[in-house]
Amino acid sequence: MTTIEPKTATKPIQAINVQQQNAALRADILSAVGRVIDHGQFILGPEVEALERQWAALCDTSHAVGVSNGTTALTLTLRALRVKSGDEVITAPNSFIASASAIVHAGARPRFADVGADYNLDPQAVERAITKQTRGIVVVHLGGRPAAMEALGVIAKRHGLWIVEDAAQAPSAKIHGQPVGSFGAAGCFSLHPLKTAGACGDAGIIVTNNGDLADRLRLLRNHGFTSRQEDCAHWGFNARLDAIQAAIVLTKLPHLQGWVTQRRANAAVYRENLPELVTLPPERAENFAVYQTFPILADQRDTLAEHLQSLDISTAVHYRVPMHLLDACVGLGYGVGDFPVAESQATRLLSLPIHEGLNESDILRVCEAVAGFYTR
Repeated sequence: MTTIEPKTATKPIQAINVQQQNAALRADILSAVGRVIDHGQFILGPEVEALERQWAALCDTSHAVGVSNGTTALTLTLRALRVKSGDEVITAPNSFIASASAIVHAGARPRFADVGADYNLDPQAVERAITKQTRGIVVVHLGGRPAAMEALGVIAKRHGLWIVEDAAQAPSAKIHGQPVGSFGAAGCFSLHPLKTAGACGDAGIIVTNNGDLADRLRLLRNHGFTSRQEDCAHWGFNARLDAIQAAIVLTKLPHLQGWVTQRRANAAVYRENLPELVTLPPERAENFAVYQTFPILADQRDTLAEHLQSLDISTAVHYRVPMHLLDACVGLGYGVGDFPVAESQATRLLSLPIHEGLNESDILRVCEAVAGFYTR
């Protein structure tokens, strides 16, 4: 175990540092943007096609379809799977709102199921939530830690359901070496600036091994056109990926594995040095987690966060109110106590700084501050 030695804080430790990542690649990013400006193909085009090829290779899938953002990725995928009014789609109540709002925008009803100790969908809770109206499951790999895809896949097959993976926070995460996003009918990724290999604006991408599904997605993202404004096969959307954003992500992809390696190294330092008074995020041996976040469960969570902030250590809460208790979800008929695990975790969960711009010394300083809070 690494010895924690008291030290004087020399810099703020930020929960997120997008500026640091972009500054290191500033010249490459500006050069990539300049190439797009020079050739003038700002919508779709060669950069989008290149990103789609490379992202499909990252996920070991046959197809990737670039779209305008991660929420759109989910919504278009559900539309392409022909979700309709009266259908139900199961998802977790402790994710970002887009995991459920995409189901609504596709015309269906979100049906929540509780989560387990790993913060991801509890397969047994999912099976209990299935009704005659259930058509599929949106599985969230929360914080870059893979969900129990093998057990969920067995359940889905038994009930004739499809699975869509909300892998917004999990690019390059794996289960038994297989990339997340490749287990279900499709995997949906956000390339939002806060993601590990994010754009400098909104962007998203969908992966699948189903060629027909990929073709439908390409139509849906571009107004349903089968040719340039001459033949419209379906009512579609303006949901195309901008070439400039694709070019920016392409400059970052070669660095993704190095960033993930640093995040995993930071997580290992936390695991060695955080006090036993906090609960660490579980990690299964078969999983390769990428740690978009590092959430602990802590008593006196808000007071702990204030203590850390007083020491120039920023934290975050993902997410303070479970979705089923938000005003937008009142019409779904859920209330306090319906998902006790998710609700309990929401009162104690605190995400500690984990990004690739931090090193062992920074993480040890966070550990020291957490330990100091509980031994005051």
